Amino acid sequence: MDKERTKQLRKGVSAFAKSDLKKSTIQILNTIPPFLLLWFLAYQSLSVSIWLSIGLAVVAAGFVVRIFIIFHDCTHGSFFKNKKANDILGTITGIMTLFPYEKWKREHAIHHATSSNLDKRGVGDIWVMTIDEYKKASKWQRLGYRFYRNPFVMFGLGPLYLVLVSNRINRKDARRKERLNTHLTNLMIVGIYTLMMVAVGWQAFLIIQGTIMFIAAALGIWLFYIQHTFEDSYFEDESEWNYVKAAVEGSSYYKLPLVLQWVTGNIGFHHVHHLAPRVPNYHLEEAHESNPPLHHATTITIGTSLESLRYKLYDPENKTFVTFKEAQRRIQTERKRPKLKPKHVSFETK
Repeated sequence: MDKERTKQLRKGVSAFAKSDLKKSTIQILNTIPPFLLLWFLAYQSLSVSIWLSIGLAVVAAGFVVRIFIIFHDCTHGSFFKNKKANDILGTITGIMTLFPYEKWKREHAIHHATSSNLDKRGVGDIWVMTIDEYKKASKWQRLGYRFYRNPFVMFGLGPLYLVLVSNRINRKDARRKERLNTHLTNLMIVGIYTLMMVAVGWQAFLIIQGTIMFIAAALGIWLFYIQHTFEDSYFEDESEWNYVKAAVEGSSYYKLPLVLQWVTGNIGFHHVHHLAPRVPNYHLEEAHESNPPLHHATTITIGTSLESLRYKLYDPENKTFVTFKEAQRRIQTERKRPKLKPKHVSFETK
């Protein structure tokens, strides 16, 4: 993509980077109150059937994902025009979704600035190793990576680690404002959860809130994973890395049924979001439809997205993700390849 086309594309998308107070307000009203109502109905349903209660909790988890999208927009300063309004709502929705606002705001900004950059991995992203890195890794490092990339670990233990450990502590380089916000979030969560357990009983609370947060966190990890892990995803070294290519070619368009698209706050248009993070979620689809070059982004569906669970390592040489078996096959092939001996050159002096 040449510079002129890149410039026109960014200009076309940036036209949608405007918050709409009416749309933002409507989104709050059709997301947070329904979630609270579903929580109440799930509690009331316990006297009828625990499975009915869990079923309602599963539906409520979808609304937590939608609340997270509001939180996510606030961290980008795109949900409201006013910064303070974004900070206040972001902190509130962060408490509701168990995410510290300032901590995630900084880490996610780093993710956007370094996404698909092979030389700047490690903050706010999924752990990705290249074939060469895996080949040079120690036995324990390989075992740890295999454990991490196992679907049962990533989507089973991952949600627990995310909400109970990772989101509860600050990075060593965190500034005072970020540390205070994380502490405030943790204190508010402990206080609210304690009051709720006193009000409804700890068993009912754990059944309902535990189900809601586990499923919502698992769905969140899945969305984040699938939108950057697909066969021909873009990754480059720092010297070759390009922001627009990383956005359009390194992020997928996750084409979901309309109900799921609504629940996930249009985040399936992830290529648009990475190209212009200030576009609020309710304008992402329109931005996509209005810019034809974006229609060429990698499109995946629920069915095809499941194939991405196979991809474990990135092959920079062929620009593609591969399975562990494919990587091992290539490593063995390289080992069998005869090494060329350097030619002996003699220098004679007279």
